[in-house]
Amino acid sequence: MFVCSGKDDLFWKDIINKLEKKMSIKLYVGNLPFTVTEKELKELFSPFGDIEEATIISDKYSGRSKGFGFVTFTDDEAGKKAISKMDGKDVQGREIKVNEARPLDPDRKPRRDFRRDRY
Repeated sequence: MFVCSGKDDLFWKDIINKLEKKMSIKLYVGNLPFTVTEKELKELFSPFGDIEEATIISDKYSGRSKGFGFVTFTDDEAGKKAISKMDGKDVQGREIKVNEARPLDPDRKPRRDFRRDRY
């Protein structure tokens, strides 16, 4: 059994508070121009805070950008600031859409069914 003194409790509460404030946030960035690179995406969002990762999603066969990506900020507040400032901003003639990324729903039906045996 682990028993903490009053000082230890305060220490751990302080650590937990710092971790909660520094929680990372992943943003979805949509309607990107097909010419934007991961480096450019990172540069576009870097004024708002430290970026852990910036990724452009591309087609697995052609390698061409699908027009959207994700940016992960190390700080939750920086990510929220980026959402408010960048959502609707014009990037190379396109108005980008920025919001907090949501996990994929495993129960979601696929968008297309390419099976030929459905007739």
